[in-house]
Amino acid sequence: MASKPSIPKGTRDFSPTEVAKRHYIIQIIKNNFEKFGFQPIETPSFENSETLMGKYGEEGDRLIFKILNSGDYLAKANAAHLENKDSTKLTASISEKALRYDLTVPFARYVVQHQNEIEFPFKRYQIQPVWRADRPQKGRFREFFQCDADVVGSKSLWQEVELVQLYDTVFSALGLEGVTIKINNRKILSGIADVIGASDKLIDFTVALDKLDKIGEDGVKKEMMEKGISAAAILKVQPLFHFTGTISEKISQLSVLLVESDEGMKGVEELRFICDNVMKLGLSNSTLDLDVTLARGLNYYTGAIFEVAPPKAVAMGSIGGGGRYDDLTGIFGLKNMSGVGISFGLDRIYLVIEELNLFPETVTATSKALFINYGDAEAFYGLQAIQKLRAAGIKVELYPDNAKVAKQFQHADKRGIPFAVIAGEQEIASDTFVLKNLISGEQRTVDFESLKQDLLRS
Repeated sequence: MASKPSIPKGTRDFSPTEVAKRHYIIQIIKNNFEKFGFQPIETPSFENSETLMGKYGEEGDRLIFKILNSGDYLAKANAAHLENKDSTKLTASISEKALRYDLTVPFARYVVQHQNEIEFPFKRYQIQPVWRADRPQKGRFREFFQCDADVVGSKSLWQEVELVQLYDTVFSALGLEGVTIKINNRKILSGIADVIGASDKLIDFTVALDKLDKIGEDGVKKEMMEKGISAAAILKVQPLFHFTGTISEKISQLSVLLVESDEGMKGVEELRFICDNVMKLGLSNSTLDLDVTLARGLNYYTGAIFEVAPPKAVAMGSIGGGGRYDDLTGIFGLKNMSGVGISFGLDRIYLVIEELNLFPETVTATSKALFINYGDAEAFYGLQAIQKLRAAGIKVELYPDNAKVAKQFQHADKRGIPFAVIAGEQEIASDTFVLKNLISGEQRTVDFESLKQDLLRS
């Protein structure tokens, strides 16, 4: 007996209803990307391993899906590494490609490869799937879509201001109220590490600090100490664990804490510029908040960093994030090309909108009418009308088989199709149709023009 088929953990099948809802979100994001001047690109689903490895930190590298070389992948394997079961070193000789982990590093590679064809500053958006070998849980999948918007070739902080506005505009269009756009700056984190004498452990410090909302203050302190950060240094950052007040008050506190760090003070001034201008311009449905514990686990951020929290009524992780990367393309040989970008987490946004019941009913609307099939002559007569109705932008379809009428009506009911169009010998002879409302049961005989107008109005 054949085993029941299944799919890998962390992946999903999507029903027609789910796909329709996902396309609704994507279309709103795409429309606003273009409204803000971003242009679309696409990159391959997999890249050369050397393009991806080493760009996300040690933790990120472990989550990259590696692809075995074609053919006899063990032929070129290092015998010693194979015998010693050294998987890390062995992987390099049996896997030369990997599934993309995000869209930003492939974008940096794209910019370097196509730099002579690009007009800078270059504003691009990209909506494609990415893969991470993470532990699946609610809102976290191994295959998921990212919706990215980035600008490269400009160091202007007005880009950050506009990206905050872009977040607010998209979430407003989706009907999401109470979204919090968190902001911090990597220079501030570098300054704090410098002030407490832990500059050599900046990555360890920021990765641990970024987990504050997940593992709590004690968990963060424990992880920092395990990474070799002293108890005295941790004591100096104690105020960060309970950092409160308005954005202006928080910036003032940071100015005092980081007064001896040039790098830290640069971060403070960048934050002040972005936050002041965002607040002057105003936001529709979102709140901007300075979260000094926000670090994000990606090594390439160098300036402002963003993370978006959903409305408090929903228990869900971040639904967006991003930041400034001053020299990401430098890893591919193109120096001094500053960029900044944000990402929308499609899958989590879907779950939030679903939980809050914010999807419009029209999103999942199916065909407006099902033409009942009484035989070949009637089917041909119906398809002539269907052809013209579709040309008018109306979703209609013919039941393909000359089945029992009750079965055809049952099919329409299960599909949620609100109307049936009946055309037998009598209707063909009089060039008419019977339009039946499957919800109320009412029906009437109409000519084609009336049929079209009724379906357009429904």
